Formats: sequence, structure tokens, C-alpha cells
Amino acid sequence: MIVVTTSVLSVLSGALLWMVFRTPLATAKLCRPNFRGAVIPATAGVIVMAVGSCGALVVLIAATHSVPVEVAFAGFQAAAGFGVLGLLDDLGGQPGGGFRGHLRALRQRRVTTGAVKMFGGGILALMVAGLITTGGVVPFLRDGAIIALAANLANLFDRAPGRTTKVAVVAAVALVAATGAAAPSAIGLLGVGAAVGVAPWELREQLMQGDTGANVTGALLGIAAIATLGNVALWVIAGILLGLNLASERISFSKVIDRTAPLRFVDRLGRPAP
Repeated sequence: MIVVTTSVLSVLSGALLWMVFRTPLATAKLCRPNFRGAVIPATAGVIVMAVGSCGALVVLIAATHSVPVEVAFAGFQAAAGFGVLGLLDDLGGQPGGGFRGHLRALRQRRVTTGAVKMFGGGILALMVAGLITTGGVVPFLRDGAIIALAANLANLFDRAPGRTTKVAVVAAVALVAATGAAAPSAIGLLGVGAAVGVAPWELREQLMQGDTGANVTGALLGIAAIATLGNVALWVIAGILLGLNLASERISFSKVIDRTAPLRFVDRLGRPAP
């Protein structure tokens, strides 16, 4: 029941918050060119951050009988922390060219916002994993990696309107189905639901969720996976996430999607014609 309730309320909250705050979020300082060059609000992901963090607090207070306290607090910490790191990149980000680009910049004594997000996100992910992981150092490091890599992968898919949200919905449905709608999976649906709530405007290219929204959505899904899946499944997920993150350094996900007809169809669904 809590999974359905969380999903519905998150979607409604995301849509309502955008309708209320669309004007202040559309101020010139918060707008950036999108992939077509149109200048639109670029920090709408703060809505996902707000729904994720506030929703986790509500779960913490109201549903501790079904969602462990540490899982709900981990959701709050991740939504707030990854949201702030993403917002930093959205407002002042410099092109970095992925992991290698940020590390190259550091060797040149330049600190990009992406590097701050990369190292800050790693530390934050370990802090969050420390709240929910049991079993020793190795599972702790694995779970921290899952949270950080999930957040970064969500951001890597954020190259076209609604793409990250569509991928997140598929991942959330798979997680809920695999766990029999286990109550802790509701934490992951906070971010996905909020992203779905603003998706109608995102698909019409009226806003961008940016790193703020993508990072929160990915991190919360990572926490939900850790809280509901078994050891073997988590190792498989960690391997998949690591592989996709490393592959992004050499392969363009956008080009793969454009070359694959079914993926291209789903990716463009709901968006204006090119």
C-alpha cells in the first residue's frame, strides 16, 4: 500500500510544485540553453530534491512500521545531499568530459564543479551506505558504489528531455516487481514519482531537471535496491552500473539510442518532432 501511495503522492506533488514555482524557476539566472539552444529553466530538479527529501521525512515519521528508520533517513540524506551537489553543477558547471575530463582538469590545477560533485558524491554515498549496510567493509563499499554510480548513471542519461525519467520508470517497475512491492522500495519511488510529475513539461521542452533531479532520482533508486534486494542481486547491479558508467567514457548513449529503432521510438515518445 505504501508503494502505491508514495508513487501517487510524489507524482502529484511534483506537478503541483512546478505549477506553483514555475515563475521563480524561470528567472534569467536559473535558465540555460537546452540541446536545441532554447533558453529554459534549468533547475527544475529542485522539485525532485524537495519531494525526495521531504517525502523521506514523512515516511520516517509516519511509516516506520513498514520502512526502517535508517532507510528513510538515508533517503532524506541522499535527496538533500545529491540535490545540492547537482544544483552546484547546474548553476555553475563547466564542461568536464566525464571522469577522465574532471581528473585531467585536476592535474591542470583546475577544479570543475563536476569534480566536486564526483568526489563529494562518493563521500556522500559512503555516508548513506553506512546507515543501511550490514555485513562488513566489502558490502559497505559495494553499496556506496551502487548509490554513487546510480546517481551518476541517471545523470549520464540526461541528454534529452524525459530520457532519465523513462529509464528510471523502467528501473523502478523492475525493482517493485522483483521485490513484490516491498515497502522500502517506496523510498526509490519518491524521486521517480516527482520526475514523472514534471515530465509533461519536460517533454515539451519547457524545463530541464538537470543534474539536480537526475542525481536524486538515481541515488534514491540505489538506496531502494540496497534496502530490498539480496546479496547476489546487489553484486549484479553493482557490476552493471560500473560497466555502464565506464562504457559512457567511450560510447555515446545518445548515438546508441538513435541507431536502435525501439529505443529511439521510446526515447522520442511524447517529445516534439525534431
